[in-house]
Amino acid sequence: MEPLVSTVLAGIGATALMDAWSLVRRRAFGVPLPDYGLVGRWIGHMRHGRFRHAAIGRAASLRHEAALGWGAHYLIGIAYAALLPLFRGADWFDAPTLAPALAVGVGTVLAPFLLMQPGMGAGFFASRTPRPAVARLHSLATHAVFGLGLYLAASGLRAIAMP
Repeated sequence: MEPLVSTVLAGIGATALMDAWSLVRRRAFGVPLPDYGLVGRWIGHMRHGRFRHAAIGRAASLRHEAALGWGAHYLIGIAYAALLPLFRGADWFDAPTLAPALAVGVGTVLAPFLLMQPGMGAGFFASRTPRPAVARLHSLATHAVFGLGLYLAASGLRAIAMP
């Protein structure tokens, strides 16, 4: 399978597993589901030069913010998946291994900690949330699940491509 196709499909698969994990977290731990509409709102306000908000929930809502947020969520997952062939080579998809996928997954948690959360009003490393340590742990676990999803998706693609 072409590396670009593998990257896109692995990113989609890993992001979908992360979304499934969100459903498990809600049921098992009572953690609210992520609101990707707020991510869309944050991104949508960027075109007006507004990159930081005290609280994104209080910012003016935008038309189609949910679609923008969900689309960005999956595009970001694909971009993160591209880190594997970038750093491990395109042949990683021929014989995927867990450690690099988990490293990418866990490493990508820095983006929300350093960019998204501060930009949306939650502070660096979720410092302005009611329970920062819990928020950090959930973010780390979610990104580890994303990394596991990269490995599982790539392994599944390999099994399909090489019956």
